[in-house]
Amino acid sequence: MREEVVEIPLRPISRDEIRRLETALLLASLFTPEFIELLRSGERLTWIDSLATAAGALAREKAGMPIREIAEELGKTEATIRKHLKGETKAGQIVLKTYEKFVKEGVKIELPTFLTPSIEDVERLKQELEEAKKKIEEMKRELSHCEELKRRFEELKKLITS
Repeated sequence: MREEVVEIPLRPISRDEIRRLETALLLASLFTPEFIELLRSGERLTWIDSLATAAGALAREKAGMPIREIAEELGKTEATIRKHLKGETKAGQIVLKTYEKFVKEGVKIELPTFLTPSIEDVERLKQELEEAKKKIEEMKRELSHCEELKRRFEELKKLITS
Protein backbone atom coordinates (compact mmCIF):
# COMPACT_ATOMS: atom_id res chain seq x y z
CA MET A 1 0.00 0.00 0.00
CA ARG A 2 1.47 3.34 -1.06
CA GLU A 3 1.23 6.26 1.32
CA GLU A 4 0.04 9.55 -0.09
CA VAL A 5 2.14 12.48 1.05
CA VAL A 6 0.18 15.69 1.43
CA GLU A 7 2.01 18.93 2.11
CA ILE A 8 0.72 20.73 5.18
CA PRO A 9 1.65 24.43 5.20
CA LEU A 10 2.26 25.98 8.62
CA ARG A 11 1.31 29.40 7.24
CA PRO A 12 -1.64 28.64 4.95
CA ILE A 13 -2.70 31.01 2.22
CA SER A 14 -5.63 29.40 0.41
CA ARG A 15 -8.82 27.86 1.77
CA ASP A 16 -7.50 24.42 0.82
CA GLU A 17 -4.28 25.01 2.77
CA ILE A 18 -6.29 26.20 5.80
CA ARG A 19 -8.39 23.03 5.60
CA ARG A 20 -5.28 20.83 5.37
CA LEU A 21 -3.62 22.49 8.37
CA GLU A 22 -6.87 22.37 10.35
CA THR A 23 -7.27 18.65 9.59
CA ALA A 24 -3.66 17.87 10.48
CA LEU A 25 -3.92 19.80 13.76
CA LEU A 26 -7.13 18.03 14.69
CA LEU A 27 -5.89 14.54 13.84
CA ALA A 28 -2.53 14.95 15.52
CA SER A 29 -4.16 16.51 18.60
CA LEU A 30 -6.65 13.65 18.86
CA PHE A 31 -3.79 11.18 19.15
CA THR A 32 -1.73 13.03 21.75
CA PRO A 33 -1.25 11.10 24.99
CA GLU A 34 -2.74 14.08 26.83
CA PHE A 35 -6.02 13.98 24.88
CA ILE A 36 -6.29 10.19 25.02
CA GLU A 37 -5.80 10.34 28.80
CA LEU A 38 -8.57 12.95 29.08
CA LEU A 39 -10.94 10.61 27.26
CA ARG A 40 -9.87 7.62 29.35
CA SER A 41 -10.44 9.58 32.54
CA GLY A 42 -14.09 9.96 31.62
CA GLU A 43 -14.10 13.37 29.96
CA ARG A 44 -17.05 13.83 27.66
CA LEU A 45 -16.78 13.47 23.91
CA THR A 46 -17.74 17.14 23.55
CA TRP A 47 -13.98 17.61 23.86
CA ILE A 48 -13.70 16.65 20.22
CA ASP A 49 -15.86 19.64 19.22
CA SER A 50 -13.65 21.95 21.32
CA LEU A 51 -10.55 20.44 19.75
CA ALA A 52 -12.00 20.92 16.26
CA THR A 53 -12.83 24.55 17.07
CA ALA A 54 -9.34 25.18 18.43
CA ALA A 55 -7.73 23.55 15.37
CA GLY A 56 -9.93 25.54 12.99
CA ALA A 57 -9.23 28.78 14.84
CA LEU A 58 -5.47 28.29 14.86
CA ALA A 59 -5.31 27.32 11.17
CA ARG A 60 -7.28 30.43 10.26
CA GLU A 61 -5.22 32.66 12.56
CA LYS A 62 -2.02 31.37 10.91
CA ALA A 63 -3.57 32.34 7.58
CA GLY A 64 -3.97 35.89 8.90
CA MET A 65 -7.73 35.93 9.37
CA PRO A 66 -9.07 38.37 12.00
CA ILE A 67 -10.76 36.94 15.12
CA ARG A 68 -14.16 38.30 14.08
CA GLU A 69 -13.99 36.44 10.77
CA ILE A 70 -12.75 33.22 12.41
CA ALA A 71 -15.59 33.31 14.95
CA GLU A 72 -18.15 33.94 12.23
CA GLU A 73 -16.83 31.14 10.02
CA LEU A 74 -16.67 28.60 12.86
CA GLY A 75 -19.98 29.65 14.40
CA LYS A 76 -18.43 30.48 17.78
CA THR A 77 -18.11 33.66 19.81
CA GLU A 78 -15.05 35.86 19.51
CA ALA A 79 -14.38 35.25 23.21
CA THR A 80 -14.31 31.47 22.65
CA ILE A 81 -11.91 31.86 19.73
CA ARG A 82 -9.61 34.15 21.75
CA LYS A 83 -9.56 31.68 24.66
CA HIS A 84 -8.58 28.81 22.36
CA LEU A 85 -5.89 30.85 20.61
CA LYS A 86 -4.38 32.08 23.91
CA GLY A 87 -4.32 28.54 25.30
CA GLU A 88 -6.80 29.39 28.03
CA THR A 89 -8.78 26.22 27.25
CA LYS A 90 -7.50 22.64 27.46
CA ALA A 91 -8.34 22.12 23.78
CA GLY A 92 -6.47 25.31 22.88
CA GLN A 93 -3.43 24.16 24.87
CA ILE A 94 -3.37 20.77 23.13
CA VAL A 95 -3.71 22.29 19.64
CA LEU A 96 -1.05 24.94 20.35
CA LYS A 97 1.37 22.23 21.55
CA THR A 98 0.61 20.23 18.41
CA TYR A 99 1.33 23.25 16.22
CA GLU A 100 4.60 23.92 18.07
CA LYS A 101 5.57 20.30 17.49
CA PHE A 102 4.78 20.70 13.78
CA VAL A 103 7.05 23.76 13.66
CA LYS A 104 9.92 21.94 15.41
CA GLU A 105 9.63 18.47 13.86
CA GLY A 106 7.55 18.90 10.75
CA VAL A 107 4.05 17.59 10.30
CA LYS A 108 3.95 13.96 11.33
CA ILE A 109 0.77 12.28 12.43
CA GLU A 110 1.55 9.13 14.34
CA LEU A 111 -1.14 6.72 15.41
CA PRO A 112 -0.83 5.53 18.99
CA THR A 113 0.52 2.01 19.34
CA PHE A 114 -2.81 0.60 20.49
CA LEU A 115 -4.22 1.51 17.06
CA THR A 116 -1.30 0.07 15.14
CA PRO A 117 -0.88 -3.71 15.11
CA SER A 118 2.55 -5.02 16.00
CA ILE A 119 4.56 -7.17 13.60
CA GLU A 120 3.93 -10.11 15.93
CA ASP A 121 0.16 -9.51 15.73
CA VAL A 122 0.27 -9.38 11.95
CA GLU A 123 2.37 -12.58 11.77
CA ARG A 124 0.01 -14.36 14.19
CA LEU A 125 -3.00 -13.30 12.11
CA LYS A 126 -1.30 -14.49 8.91
CA GLN A 127 -0.64 -17.87 10.53
CA GLU A 128 -4.26 -18.12 11.74
CA LEU A 129 -5.43 -17.28 8.21
CA GLU A 130 -3.27 -20.01 6.70
CA GLU A 131 -4.57 -22.54 9.24
CA ALA A 132 -8.15 -21.50 8.46
CA LYS A 133 -7.49 -21.93 4.72
CA LYS A 134 -6.15 -25.45 5.34
CA LYS A 135 -9.23 -26.35 7.40
CA ILE A 136 -11.49 -25.06 4.64
CA GLU A 137 -9.69 -27.17 2.05
CA GLU A 138 -9.96 -30.23 4.31
CA MET A 139 -13.68 -29.61 4.80
CA LYS A 140 -14.15 -29.23 1.04
CA ARG A 141 -12.49 -32.62 0.51
CA GLU A 142 -14.70 -34.18 3.18
CA LEU A 143 -17.78 -32.62 1.63
CA SER A 144 -16.79 -33.94 -1.77
CA HIS A 145 -16.33 -37.41 -0.25
CA CYS A 146 -19.76 -37.17 1.43
CA GLU A 147 -21.37 -36.13 -1.84
CA GLU A 148 -19.75 -39.15 -3.55
CA LEU A 149 -21.05 -41.47 -0.79
CA LYS A 150 -24.53 -39.95 -1.11
CA ARG A 151 -24.45 -40.48 -4.88
CA ARG A 152 -23.44 -44.14 -4.41
CA PHE A 153 -26.10 -44.60 -1.74
CA GLU A 154 -28.76 -43.28 -4.11
CA GLU A 155 -27.54 -45.69 -6.83
CA LEU A 156 -27.69 -48.62 -4.40
CA LYS A 157 -31.14 -47.56 -3.25
CA LYS A 158 -32.36 -47.56 -6.86
CA LEU A 159 -30.86 -51.02 -7.46
CA ILE A 160 -32.51 -52.44 -4.33
CA THR A 161 -35.93 -50.92 -5.01
CA SER A 162 -36.02 -51.93 -8.67
